[in-house]
Amino acid sequence: MFDIGGELVNQESYIKEIIQGDDWMMDILHTVRGLDLPDWWVCAGFVRSKLWDVLHDFKQRTPLADVDVIYFDAAYPSEHIEKQLEQQLRGLRPEIPWSVKNQARMHVVSGLPPYSCSVDAISKFPETATSLGVALDSSDQLQLAAPWGVADVLQAVLRPTACYEQGTDNHYVYEQRIIKKNWHATWQKVHKAEQQE
Repeated sequence: MFDIGGELVNQESYIKEIIQGDDWMMDILHTVRGLDLPDWWVCAGFVRSKLWDVLHDFKQRTPLADVDVIYFDAAYPSEHIEKQLEQQLRGLRPEIPWSVKNQARMHVVSGLPPYSCSVDAISKFPETATSLGVALDSSDQLQLAAPWGVADVLQAVLRPTACYEQGTDNHYVYEQRIIKKNWHATWQKVHKAEQQE
């Protein structure tokens, strides 16, 4: 449960309501679903930034560097296909900065063992607050993937996922992202989790 202005609400239902109430986000989800990709999700900043905008009472959407679309197709793990899909999406919505990645090959880029599916890949994004994805099923129901839960994103906490924790070979990637992304400059409530000793 999550305390919103003194009201306890179910965290995942709250997130789904926010997204369902955003026509722009829902239109993007319908556009991506039209490609009929296997195990597809729109993820990362697409979800996180919206929730942080709401948390900060922003009336205008914070612009996204890209809209991350992921899918999982082990039979065709080709970057060339991803570029074709981006081109298709640009043909439908040219104003959207599309980024399409097949997670059947992205473990190589991240230097991690192979992923088993898209949600497994989402669980290996660097921050828990970014490890989020949304999709529409065939009956138009909104699906939410949150392998590390949603508490951190709703509390604007930056915490590394297991693959990027302190002491791992990849921890520097998490630390560099915090500096490069500089989320606190846009969303003042964003803060790093207390480090465990």
